[in-house]
Amino acid sequence: MAGLFAALEASALGPVLLVTKAELHEGSTRHAQGGIAAAIGPDDSTEQHLADTIAAGAGLVDEEMARILVESAPRRIRDLEQYGVSFDSAGEGRAFGREGAHRNARVLHARGDRTGAAITSALARQVEQGKVIVREHTLATDIVLEQGETAGIHTLDQATGTEGSVESPAVILATGGAGAAFSHTTNPAVATGDGIGLAFGAGAEVSDLEFYQFHPTAFRQEGAPPFLISEALRGEGAVLRNDGGEAFMPRYHALTDLAPRDVVARAMVAEMRASASDHVWLDCTALSRVDPYERFPGIAAFCREHGIDLRRDPVPVAPAAHYIMGGVCTDSWGRTTVPGLYACGEIAATGVHGANRLASNSLLETVVFAKRAVEHLANGGGGAMAHCPESAPFAPTAGVPRDHAAVQRLLWEHAGIERSGESLQAGLETIASWTDDEPEPSREGHERRWLGVFAELLLTAALRREESRGAHYRTDFPERDDDRWARRQVFHRAG
Repeated sequence: MAGLFAALEASALGPVLLVTKAELHEGSTRHAQGGIAAAIGPDDSTEQHLADTIAAGAGLVDEEMARILVESAPRRIRDLEQYGVSFDSAGEGRAFGREGAHRNARVLHARGDRTGAAITSALARQVEQGKVIVREHTLATDIVLEQGETAGIHTLDQATGTEGSVESPAVILATGGAGAAFSHTTNPAVATGDGIGLAFGAGAEVSDLEFYQFHPTAFRQEGAPPFLISEALRGEGAVLRNDGGEAFMPRYHALTDLAPRDVVARAMVAEMRASASDHVWLDCTALSRVDPYERFPGIAAFCREHGIDLRRDPVPVAPAAHYIMGGVCTDSWGRTTVPGLYACGEIAATGVHGANRLASNSLLETVVFAKRAVEHLANGGGGAMAHCPESAPFAPTAGVPRDHAAVQRLLWEHAGIERSGESLQAGLETIASWTDDEPEPSREGHERRWLGVFAELLLTAALRREESRGAHYRTDFPERDDDRWARRQVFHRAG
């Protein structure tokens, strides 16, 4: 979504090349069932949206950036509608849903639980009909630098194996997240943290990599993929229950089933441990305001394929890796610390999410900061984000993992929902044993290289943060420590 939106906006300025390692439509947004948050309802305000965002972020939200986010929402919703996105309505007005940690119903959806697919389809259609040049199945393998400034990218054509390069004074990275680095994830296979590896290799600063959000409710059944079961179901009245049938969330948080995602995920882990189960149950039978087959057609169809009728049967669910709050450091114009290199979408660490993202702020962040990056280029571009004085040098110590699955197993075991210093250190020791220094020039080889760097950065950041905050939970440091850790961790490439 970030790449499509940025390309469309930039096409008014001059020639634009959009490079994607998969198909144009592929990416995490296409799988997003939640919506896009915007305080445009009659009983809502940007101040309330800002307050909810800050509260969810556990003390690390950049308030200036978050204010830009929420105040830009109405204009960016209009932009999406002009590009052909049709948001769901209720009567003569918009339909607003409520999701976790939102005090008000402010989440817009399109085609029920197919919001991401609806937005992606609309934007991709505009790209295909417009002036943007698209190269599918083409991998960006490195950022080209000249005298420390962005000069283009090196590429790999996956069909022919041909390596090439593209000259450009500006590159916008919109490569999405890294959920495919974990064994259980709601993300597609393309989400391997490529942009973080590319930017870090070019000298850009990265931050907040220890904060990985695990979505509480992914489908869990033997042989089935961890399909996302939208939080919007709980917003409409669905309830989490343990094996004993107890609605357990009131024991953990005042917002019960709509508590922040980190709280819900850890509560589920505790209940699963108590019952020696790999899942809890999402009871949708109490939905009173909506018909699940009309409001959630995609989820209902998936569940029916696996023998579950939402009107009668509880859904087996468990947490899965979903979204990274951190990434490549950017300022309010999407600039990284490398001149000419921009980042937007999930890859960017804008600071708006803090230590835990508020539901449905991710799609909003995507369009808000993609728009601002293009606006900066329209005004002449230039410059770079100021370097963080507290940035720590980091030199990857290991080779490349032998296969993708090795990274997935390692991060799920050592950097999952619950972490400890002993486990994180063990993960780093495993990484140190990886010996493949030069992977083959292929998509799979480059992904393994980036995954190795990402895994070591994440484990290092998580080991150094000796507290629990937001999505980062340490069993050996279970309390939040504002005296030492009310700050973001930033890293840059050593040497």
